[in-house]
Amino acid sequence: CVPAMPGFTAPKLLWVAAHEPEVFAAVDRVLLPKDYVRLLMTGEAVTEMSDAAGTLWLDEAARDWSDEVLAATGLDREKMGRLVEGSEPSGTLREDVARAWDLPSGVVVAGGGGDAAAGGIGIGAISEGDAFISLGTSGQYFVVNETYRPHPAAFVHAFAHALPGRWFQMAAMLNAASSLAWLAPQLGESDIGALLDRVEAAKPTTPDLLFLPYLAGERTPLNDPYARGVFFGLAPDTTKLDLTRSVLEGVAFSFADARDALAAAGTMPSRVGAIGGGARSRYWMRIFADVLGIPVVRYAGAEKGPAFGAARLARLSLGGTTPEALCKPPAVTEVLEPDLEKTEAYRPKIERYRALYRAVKDQFVRS
Repeated sequence: CVPAMPGFTAPKLLWVAAHEPEVFAAVDRVLLPKDYVRLLMTGEAVTEMSDAAGTLWLDEAARDWSDEVLAATGLDREKMGRLVEGSEPSGTLREDVARAWDLPSGVVVAGGGGDAAAGGIGIGAISEGDAFISLGTSGQYFVVNETYRPHPAAFVHAFAHALPGRWFQMAAMLNAASSLAWLAPQLGESDIGALLDRVEAAKPTTPDLLFLPYLAGERTPLNDPYARGVFFGLAPDTTKLDLTRSVLEGVAFSFADARDALAAAGTMPSRVGAIGGGARSRYWMRIFADVLGIPVVRYAGAEKGPAFGAARLARLSLGGTTPEALCKPPAVTEVLEPDLEKTEAYRPKIERYRALYRAVKDQFVRS
């Protein structure tokens, strides 16, 4: 099972039923955003396993809608899209759309995938133990399983992958590169790359500064939608570079929490790939390697992982190849080995980071 979290679709529909009952009464079909686009493209109301996994309505092990959970939210199968695997055809392009786009008749539209699952396909994370971290607006620590292995106690997501017969365990963090994107304009900085270069070259003046990156709440391992961002340890000599470094570390510390949640679920990868916009920064990835204490693999074009994964799923939907043949990892540009002395030095700071959240969590406004 997967614990209910506020960001899942089912709890959102329950909120609509409670606060806007007239809107809920008018629901004819529940589709995720990409699946509404698919409906316009093909005329088919379809979703696929990896995106359906994040709704709470999917029986992850059976890879089918759960009638029990649907009934608990006032819905039934008639309101849901038909389920397909991400690598299967979901329909063909409508003739009028094909003409408007100057495409031939009968273009197949694949099932596709959610962003994390598609990112995994893009970097070849398709076999047991393949792991990566994703630093986009939000963050994920993603590990592939060839059996369904839930661990709800640690708020680890155990979801169906976008390929048949595969699942993944994932720690989901709501704040990743978005924390840096928020900070930079507050500091009057428009070039984040140049800012990070200066941070890397500078000696911190307040090295004990902490940042809780929970600007939009947090999922794994807190499941706390009310949590918010906190700077702690500001001093008269704190600089904008100190603030930036603490944001980089704070996000990495949230991934240390993710690592420990996955370890509690029995999953301890020996190395991780890195994708997403944040992965472009070698300095930040170096911090991640040191904080996590495992090698971080950087790939060519890794920031385009989900888009590349979607293209691979489209190719698989046509048949004639296999995931193993098609979904190989991109070229490795660098493997960042952790500095184990720094890993040890980070441990007490990570514990202070965790203690800070515990100390202030009851002060967050709950509405």
